[in-house]
Amino acid sequence: MSASAKMMLTLTLITALSGGVLAAWDGFTKPRIEKHRLEELIAAISDVLPPYEFYDEVTKDGMTMYIGKTSENKPVGIAFRAMGSGFQGKISIMVGIQPGFSKLTGIKVLEQVETPGLGTKIVKDPSSKADPFWFSQQFKGVKVDPKIYLVKNKKPSKPSEIQAITGATISSRAVVRVLNDTIEKAKTIYHQEHTDEP
Repeated sequence: MSASAKMMLTLTLITALSGGVLAAWDGFTKPRIEKHRLEELIAAISDVLPPYEFYDEVTKDGMTMYIGKTSENKPVGIAFRAMGSGFQGKISIMVGIQPGFSKLTGIKVLEQVETPGLGTKIVKDPSSKADPFWFSQQFKGVKVDPKIYLVKNKKPSKPSEIQAITGATISSRAVVRVLNDTIEKAKTIYHQEHTDEP
C-alpha cells in the first residue's frame, strides 16, 4: 500500500471515529439541554404571570403564547416572547399580560447584549441598592392601551408610563418599542383564537 493510500485510510478512520464520538455526545447531551430549556421557559412564564395551575400552549403566525389557567380552566394571563433590536443587538423579553390585553402582569428580559454598565441595567441596575430590578418591576400593572410610553428624568404620572434608565435611554426606549410592537401582534392573534373572550 502506498504512503498516500495509508494516509487517506488513516484520515478516513479518524474522521469516522470523530463523527461517531460527536454523534454519541450529541445524543447524550441533547435531551439534557432540551430539559434545561423547558425548565427555563416554565420559570420565565411563572415570573411574568399571576399564579396558575397549568398553561395551554398556542402557536399561530410564528408566535407561541402560553395561557396560564386556573383549575377551573379560567385564563389568568397570557405569556409570550417579544423580540426586537436594542442599542447593541437583539433583545428577547418574556411578557405577561391580562387576558383582556389591558395591563401587563410582568416582564422578564431573557436575552440582551446591551452596553455593559448602561444598557444592561434593563436586567439589573447595580446602582439602585433599594431595588436592582426596578426597571422591569415597574412594568407590572402598566396599561398597554393605546400603548406604553417612556418618560425621562421624572417619575411616571400616568398608568401607561414607565421611567427610562438614566444614561440608557436608547435601551429603555428599545424595550418599550419591542413591547408595543409585539403586544399588538399578540392581541390580534389571541382574539382570533378566542373570539368569545374580551
